[in-house]
Amino acid sequence: MLGLGAGAAAAVSLAGCGGHTGSDGSTPAGGSRPGAGGRPASPKPKPTATVRPIGDGSTAFTGKQPHQPERPVPLEPGQTPPQFVVFSWDGAGEVGNGLFPRFLDLAKQHGASMTFFLSGVYLLPESKKRLYDPPNNPRGASDIGYLTDAHIKDTLRNLRRAWLEGHEIGTHFNGHFCAGSGSVGTWTPKQWCDEIEQAKSFVKEWRTNSGWTDVESLPFDYDKELVGGRTPCLLGQDQLLPTARELGWRYDASSPGGRQVWPSKKQGIWDLPLQQIPFPGRSFEVLSMDYNMLANQSLNSTNAPAHNYPGWRQQSAQAYISGFQRAYETNRAPFFVGNHFEQWNGGIYMDAVEEALRHIARAKEKGGDVRIVSFRQFCDWLDVQKPEMLDRLRTLDVGQEPSGGWQAFTRYLAGTPSTGAADPA
Repeated sequence: MLGLGAGAAAAVSLAGCGGHTGSDGSTPAGGSRPGAGGRPASPKPKPTATVRPIGDGSTAFTGKQPHQPERPVPLEPGQTPPQFVVFSWDGAGEVGNGLFPRFLDLAKQHGASMTFFLSGVYLLPESKKRLYDPPNNPRGASDIGYLTDAHIKDTLRNLRRAWLEGHEIGTHFNGHFCAGSGSVGTWTPKQWCDEIEQAKSFVKEWRTNSGWTDVESLPFDYDKELVGGRTPCLLGQDQLLPTARELGWRYDASSPGGRQVWPSKKQGIWDLPLQQIPFPGRSFEVLSMDYNMLANQSLNSTNAPAHNYPGWRQQSAQAYISGFQRAYETNRAPFFVGNHFEQWNGGIYMDAVEEALRHIARAKEKGGDVRIVSFRQFCDWLDVQKPEMLDRLRTLDVGQEPSGGWQAFTRYLAGTPSTGAADPA
């Protein structure tokens, strides 16, 4: 969970930021690499005409990802930019509450894509937890614990479905350390590299670590799939970014308290922050994530008195809807929403995000150019835009409409403003 917060580059091998060492500089127990456990790998699945196993068969190459948008094109002078919306999920583990498939079903119903930031330890059996050697923390430690074997299998099934239905699998790293000397906020770029290498190994070697031979492979090459993440508690971005850049990552979604404006790059990586959005009935704005709404409503309690739930549910849904409408009706800045698969306060935050997604989907279905996409898909669009067009879009502040309308605003870039249209920049 999070505390309060006020042409594509190809991914490269993790060897690009150094080999794995433990937090004390040692190699994992037994001298084996993370995930191997010092024992023989499980039998590899045999290739088929459409599936080519990778490594121990935990993952596989299955071809181009299905259900992707058409190839993006540059925004032309006189055009209105699309309204992009990204729904993302931290942790992305299925723990028996049915929330992962619930939102896969919802996305499928509305033709939406999402980003799932997988915590690597959610694919590591607790019996093998000492394979995880987190920076500045004891071996096997995890502030989010470990899933049961049954829930790991459920998570694998939903991750497989998610990718095949067009969603992105990013990373939420591993142990989610937010406090004390071991906090991710204290980690160095080298330690972030170590954490990422381990997160990837738990995805790429779950079959070896579990011994399961009757579970289907994940249908993607994670070395190529992983192009971005979100840090625990939105901490440590500055030290993460040098490593992310070295790994060829395209974006990071860890900034807290972003404004609803068009994004830019930080240290060469697209900086795609959670945003401050209107909080109905309050004099301040709230971060666009379920936990931050909870923190302001129930003071961090996840099981507050139930009589509060209807009002809080409505307030949370309207916060998301207000954030969307403000961007859609003014500067068209992308709208980013973060969530967790949690039933906090009776599940009201899950109901709120579903209501918001349905509202946004209705705008799309009524003919508006609204695109509910993954972070990677949004980066695909950003990367083909003319730099001067993006610079132009960044001149629009939160809630600022383009003077003279969009046609005049984007046409001015080409030096052909409409007659009488003032330069809105």
